[in-house]
Amino acid sequence: MSTISMPLFPLSTVLFPDGVLPLQVFEVRYLDMISRCILDGTPFGVVLLTSGHEVRTPAGQERFVAAGTIASVTETTAETPGLLQVLCRGGARFNVVTAEQRVNGLWVAEAELAEDDQIVRIPSELQGAADALDRVLNSLHEIPQHRWPVQPPFRLDDCGWVANRWCELLPLPNQQKHNMLMLDNPVIRLELLHDVLDEHGLITS
Repeated sequence: MSTISMPLFPLSTVLFPDGVLPLQVFEVRYLDMISRCILDGTPFGVVLLTSGHEVRTPAGQERFVAAGTIASVTETTAETPGLLQVLCRGGARFNVVTAEQRVNGLWVAEAELAEDDQIVRIPSELQGAADALDRVLNSLHEIPQHRWPVQPPFRLDDCGWVANRWCELLPLPNQQKHNMLMLDNPVIRLELLHDVLDEHGLITS
């Protein structure tokens, strides 16, 4: 496994590979981080916050799970002084090896990159999950594309891609989403999501 050094952004959300993450950045530590990432063309890591707050407070330190997803900045807008609108795209998953917090509050980690999901065609018994996602995507045509919760290219024949998109769209607890993220087998991930969709009547024969 390859190792990468990068800043971390603990958030109350889970980013998946190929997922879309809009952010409003106003804390100095993260404004500096984003500026550096844009200047150097480098990513940062998104990790799930387990205690503390996304915004730094004197009350306590953030705590987060030791694994997450790399994020790369794709768009920025600064219409208000001190407030940066950022759009990011999810990349590889990673496991934190070590992490330290700098004086300005920014966390920096050494992390091992996890292997990407193997591309696995969707078996017939799980096709209902892909069909249900296709219906959702087709319903977005009246919404401007930049506001879609799922961005192309669409890979509706790939187990990992379909499973990840459902993890983002369904109102699952964050810890459950994180557990799904770190499952190495994309077929098992999709099987679990297929069961959830079926329970909610979203799978049609």
